[in-house]
Amino acid sequence: MLVAILFDLDGTIVNTDPIHYRAWQEMLLNYSIEIDETFYKSRISGRLNPEIVKDILPQLSSAEGEIFADEKEALFRKLAPHLKPLNGFLELLAWTDAHHLNRALVTNAPRLNAEFMLKVLGIKEAFSTIVLADDCIAGKPDPAPYQVALNKLGISADQAIALEDSPSGIRAAVGAGIRTIGIASTHNPQVLLEVGAFMAIPDFTDLQLWTLLNSLLEQTYAHSTDS
Repeated sequence: MLVAILFDLDGTIVNTDPIHYRAWQEMLLNYSIEIDETFYKSRISGRLNPEIVKDILPQLSSAEGEIFADEKEALFRKLAPHLKPLNGFLELLAWTDAHHLNRALVTNAPRLNAEFMLKVLGIKEAFSTIVLADDCIAGKPDPAPYQVALNKLGISADQAIALEDSPSGIRAAVGAGIRTIGIASTHNPQVLLEVGAFMAIPDFTDLQLWTLLNSLLEQTYAHSTDS
């Protein structure tokens, strides 16, 4: 049965990685650290800020690291006033509405960033449930955020599909027992499949996605009829 779709935010609903990459580049130049895309994808993308700062700038105290991270996110918001969702996302929202499916947002994004992006994208009211890493015992790749989302929705893992763009996000969703589709906006599709996604697509217009969703919906209707 398909009862809910669980969405990541950065890189899944909207491709923010180029903007995050630019913000990290600018901030780290203050410490004479130059990064390229390989460094960004392997050491930064999909991770929580405290982990990133501790890894790359171990000389900073926790308080200094928090200030650095806040400044970096403020720079991100300054650079990102014209965000647009990935192709097909708004159509997917309409489809879930038409078939009365629940939607949850499960993101590692800091609260101010999440609120900013939802406002800029015009989808503040799109999710019945929003789970931030800040509200959980651990962020992705720990499965805790997805477990919290399932609990809030009152459903089991086999009643949901997760959509994720990063290896850490896929590990989190798969760790919670949820079938996960990789959105290859920021990472190679093969990488996403290797960490547990059962399908990898470029965006929400992909025919594989719609074939799967319609098939799951038919199974759901058949199950409800049998019941």
